[in-house]
Amino acid sequence: MAETRLIHGRYRLLEVIGRGGMGEVWRATDESLGRRVAVKCLKPLGARQDPDFLRVLRERFRREARVAASLQHRGVTVVHDFGEADGTLYLVMELLEGRNLSQLLGDNARHPLPVHDVVDIAEQVADALAYTHRQGIVHRDLKPANIMRLADGTVKICDFGIARLGADIGVSSRLTGTGIAMGTPHYMSPEQISGDRVDHRSDLYSLGCVLYEIATGAPPFDQDDAWAILVGHRDTPPEPPRRRRADLPPLFERIVLDLLAKAPEARPADAGDLRRRITGTRRTALPANAPQPPHLPDAHRPVPPHPPGTGHPDGPADASGRVPLHPGPGPAAPALLPAWTRSMTTGRTSVGALLPHAAPPPEDPASALTGQWTAAGAPPRPRTAPALPGTPVAPALPGTPAPGAPAPGAPVAHTAPPPVPVPEPDLLAVLAGRHSAGLSLGRLGRWAEAGEAHRAVAAERARLLGPDHPDTLASRYEYAFALSRAGRPAPALREFGHVAEGRARLLGPGHPDTLTARQETAHVLGRLGRHAEAHRVYADVLAARERVMGADHPDTLRCRHNLAFTLGRLGRLEESYRTAYEVAAARARLLGPDHPDTLVTLYEVAHVLGRLGRWADALGTYQEIAAARARALGQDHPDTLAARYEAGICLSRLGRGREALELYRDLVAARTRAQGPDDPETLRARHGLGVNLGRLGRWEEALAEAREVAAARTRVLGPDHPDTLVSGREVAVCLGWLGRWGEALTGYRHVAGARERVFGPDHPDTLASRNDEAQCLEQLGRHAEAVELYRRVAAARRRPAPG
Repeated sequence: MAETRLIHGRYRLLEVIGRGGMGEVWRATDESLGRRVAVKCLKPLGARQDPDFLRVLRERFRREARVAASLQHRGVTVVHDFGEADGTLYLVMELLEGRNLSQLLGDNARHPLPVHDVVDIAEQVADALAYTHRQGIVHRDLKPANIMRLADGTVKICDFGIARLGADIGVSSRLTGTGIAMGTPHYMSPEQISGDRVDHRSDLYSLGCVLYEIATGAPPFDQDDAWAILVGHRDTPPEPPRRRRADLPPLFERIVLDLLAKAPEARPADAGDLRRRITGTRRTALPANAPQPPHLPDAHRPVPPHPPGTGHPDGPADASGRVPLHPGPGPAAPALLPAWTRSMTTGRTSVGALLPHAAPPPEDPASALTGQWTAAGAPPRPRTAPALPGTPVAPALPGTPAPGAPAPGAPVAHTAPPPVPVPEPDLLAVLAGRHSAGLSLGRLGRWAEAGEAHRAVAAERARLLGPDHPDTLASRYEYAFALSRAGRPAPALREFGHVAEGRARLLGPGHPDTLTARQETAHVLGRLGRHAEAHRVYADVLAARERVMGADHPDTLRCRHNLAFTLGRLGRLEESYRTAYEVAAARARLLGPDHPDTLVTLYEVAHVLGRLGRWADALGTYQEIAAARARALGQDHPDTLAARYEAGICLSRLGRGREALELYRDLVAARTRAQGPDDPETLRARHGLGVNLGRLGRWEEALAEAREVAAARTRVLGPDHPDTLVSGREVAVCLGWLGRWGEALTGYRHVAGARERVFGPDHPDTLASRNDEAQCLEQLGRHAEAVELYRRVAAARRRPAPG
């Protein structure tokens, strides 16, 4: 395999990025599509193995690889292809840039992760499990090494199906005779240990073990003896995690303990229910200021469950604070375990494997299929250490304002630095940690703080490494991204421009990282309403991406998607529709029809169809998107509900008001259930409900609904927020239809005045409000005032737009 460097005439192996007991993971290029991938190669087991065993292994590998390849969810690693070449089984997957949870704990000096990170990881893993369990798939080997956190904060479960293969081999009496043992027992459910039937609730137990470990720094049962661990899972209640870490939210502790229930029926009913419970703990888990430092105060550090000399509910503790394996006379309890557990070793825990000077554990062939792939090369840089208290703030970057943070999925070049004095490695590690803390702040939506963190790190990196060093430019990129997300597009545009120029000098104008910075420049131009300039940049970047990466590369398709969006904003609707349709077709072919990226582009197709007046086509497309998202994400997921909202607009436009009304009633209930009554999206659904009440002639009900929504939006969003003003206008519309023209005029004037303050006198929304005001004056018989107002609006619309 390694000699040819080419698998199946398609996958070019570039470098080993990980190794396990039975194979390797390679960074590779899919030469057919021009994309980067990861290829996991399982080595031949050798002549010593039973031919029947090899046949069973191959068959199960193929079966489970097909299962893994069928999964389409943002929280599950995408499997592109699989097969066998020269006796080696291989699996082609998306290339993930990030760290698994085992590595994150190691980066964090074996201390638990910050609470908000733990809750975020828990929520994302539960969401992915809810999807896979709906597909009838049980992972069976969930552990920190199989959960990856990417640079943008996305969490993905790895080795679906292959983990199931490993479990099948481990518990099969026919195969255990060959010497294959189960992997680490630290994350096994009681029913797995007892050899009972395993279903989705076993995954929930394993997730409870993972969450316990990343929240406290140690698994719930952390003895040195495998049998002690197994007995702990089967018979011993876990110690409440807040005894080990007092700052954990009580609600989150309750969730973890429910997951660790011995009986499957005592655990949460399913992962969807679990995700909703975790979401409910989010507010209590968010820190008041910066992310928690990795070196927690002593009160928050993991301690032995029961210090020496203290009591324990299951018997006296030994000098290490652990309960002896056989608390009573004789080994009665362990003897009840299945025979296949007798040869088990403790295996690797996330933190135990990272103890300094510890001898590496023996390789476990079964866990090599599913277990941790150790990173090749130099030790990883820390990724979770936040800004250190008392660190001086670096001076501002030349020509840049303050505050701004992360760019999900943005590639960052890390080439050799220019010839400058080499700074202390410890200082670079501190800056890397502060950079990571900025990313964490961005994931929490705290963009101003994130931007300030990245601005300070960028200034310090510029001083130490030089202004064009890849790490300096990476920090400035994140600073620009945060400025954009914080609603400051003008300074963001300057920063992205600087990064693009620096990367062009360092890497070349056609390098993917240079093109990524230019693409973000175009995005910010669009945010500023400069769509013609954005179109030119997108067109240039698209041409370069097609030349360098090919027409079907994901980054090329993303750029074409953005170009379609911009064409629509320029009023070039037919071109926008054609471009978006082509991108959707390409994404469906390459990623699958239900892939999130495919559905996002279909969403744009539907939007343009609506603007073209093709409401029936738009309705069908939105309904298709809603059905696909419901399958992948669930009925109450915000993305599913967003597509249903747009379907309601189409129904209204088609005159199908009663259907629209019922859809909006369901939507309001779902939004309230999932996000609360005052969430902006819930209020948007209520607004749609009120509009459709009016279209059905039920104006009193429509007026009451519009007033309630306007009051809620004023309270939640502020009196001058665009959505609040839309609701104010709807109140005036209802008053007009009820013949209460004097009150309607007051409402229209209020909205027009607010829009003039916010948007300016010549903004299209301001002029539309003045037009409403003129129509109201006509209804009141004040024709001269109405005519004068109509003239002013017409003159403003004839004036050329500034710039």
